[in-house]
Amino acid sequence: MNAHPLPDIAVPVRRLVLIIGPIASGKSTLADTLADKLRSSGEAVAVVGLDTVAEMALPTLTDWSWAHEVHGQLVGAWLEKPIPTVIAEGPATPEEIEQIMRHVGPDVSVRKVLITARYETALARVIQDPTRGLSKDPEFLQRMYRRFEQTRPDIAHDVQFDTEELSSSDIAERVIDGLPKLG
Repeated sequence: MNAHPLPDIAVPVRRLVLIIGPIASGKSTLADTLADKLRSSGEAVAVVGLDTVAEMALPTLTDWSWAHEVHGQLVGAWLEKPIPTVIAEGPATPEEIEQIMRHVGPDVSVRKVLITARYETALARVIQDPTRGLSKDPEFLQRMYRRFEQTRPDIAHDVQFDTEELSSSDIAERVIDGLPKLG
């Protein structure tokens, strides 16, 4: 039994902020910063991180496509609740974005935010992060960055930011400024 059920209220505007980028580009940091800023103004926000979804099945997760599909389903489920803004972070390819978008209704305003960082910066970030696993392998990370760069021209996005040039706080402010206003 849920001690704090969500009220059954209509939400006039539903917004999805989709944070796209390669490993260690700052997607989770941006998602958390954005959520904190929106919550500090009194807004209800759900953050759905791909890594968090994958962790539910680790270490036995044998196919990351499963995690991407569940991630999309979870984003869709949150969009059906009376929470005006859902922040989804994790995808890095057009196919991964499509796995999320299959679960997004036509009444949802979607803001696709592409963030980037150089491979060298990403490698320094993962080496310093004790929670990282395979992404600490320089060869694996390099392969993922090459894959990202190959598919990057095919990634539709509304705005793009380099996390080496702007802080997560600055990027979050710019993303908020571009969101449709609530009620």
